[in-house]
Amino acid sequence: MKFVNGSICAPQGFKASALSVPIRKPKKDLALIFSNSGACAAGVFTKNKAMAAPIYWCKKHLDESPLFKAILVNSGNANACTGEQGVKDCETLIQETAKLLSINPNEILIGSTGVIGQFLPLEKMKGKLPDLVSLLSENASDDVAEAIMTTDLVKKECAVEIEISGKRVLIGGVAKGSGMIAPNMATMLAFITTDIAISQPLLQKALSTANAKSFNRISVDGDESTNDMALVLANGMAKNEIIETETVDYIIFETALEAVMTDLAKKIVRDGEGATKFVEIIITGAESEAEAEVFARTVAESSLVKTALHGEDANWGRIMAALGYAGQQFKPEEVEISFGAIPILKKNFEIVLDESKAKAELSKTDLTLLINLNQGNQSATFWTCDLSAKYVEINGSYRS
Repeated sequence: MKFVNGSICAPQGFKASALSVPIRKPKKDLALIFSNSGACAAGVFTKNKAMAAPIYWCKKHLDESPLFKAILVNSGNANACTGEQGVKDCETLIQETAKLLSINPNEILIGSTGVIGQFLPLEKMKGKLPDLVSLLSENASDDVAEAIMTTDLVKKECAVEIEISGKRVLIGGVAKGSGMIAPNMATMLAFITTDIAISQPLLQKALSTANAKSFNRISVDGDESTNDMALVLANGMAKNEIIETETVDYIIFETALEAVMTDLAKKIVRDGEGATKFVEIIITGAESEAEAEVFARTVAESSLVKTALHGEDANWGRIMAALGYAGQQFKPEEVEISFGAIPILKKNFEIVLDESKAKAELSKTDLTLLINLNQGNQSATFWTCDLSAKYVEINGSYRS
């Protein structure tokens, strides 16, 4: 496996386009991803009970349609908490797009992100669809990455190349996310394309498995979005022998898919609203991987831990407190904590903190927090960022 240039247009047979409606701000905010041939699809979605209208559409049609050819997505408006009107607006946009593409409406998936509780500017969006279709190009993945941004400061793209049964296979993805990041399925918005030939059940299995160790292992602020989704389209144009069982080829694909999703997930954390530090939390010595993940998530989402990291304060007491309310059994006296190679706490609460060395380590923009529970041989890694006053400033005025 190797990382290559490009993203969603890197795999064979995919085109994309994006333009400005504008929906909320004068920027690209409406995008289209299109496959020349029918693709099997898989998705993971938010578990937030106040899920947005596009989530309802995608979940329903993924269960009903065997193949898909397009994904329509907008930023600036979440189309969430909009009731029946929101669902009707999804249907209208999909029907109009289907006519322009000469495909069945059931072959289109849809996503939205932005302000909650407002109706889409439907007529403005419909008026832009002909131009959106005419702009479809194999060189527009960067435009899509821009169009799905909200408070994001940077675009998030990735692509990898692998070999499957002697055939060159590509996987590409784009994602958006900066705030309201505490995925409980996927992340904000992520769209992945691949030219691999694979059965739909195995595509779904690969996505769900990779998601568990990528998008579900990040947190910026502990808030789970109404619109979270990750969708993948696989159009089979690489012409490899179709993967229908969990062979070596399947493992190669799943590993590469996880690599793409992990790369995008880390980019989301690095672009966290107001963030100044990227933090990798590694829990070791747990009795199970699931237990380790719970401990890691709890520490990652602690506001006190995150503000201490921002202030470059090696406050191990806040870390210990977070471990203590994680809801998992452990022995506090067995815990060891360090930042990178700098030990902070050893067993039996022996403090080995060297303030000057800890300060130097915590002044870095990339940090590693190592927590050894010393009660098993399982581990988990999680990614988060610090919490700054800038986060409050951004979110105190987002609707303005």
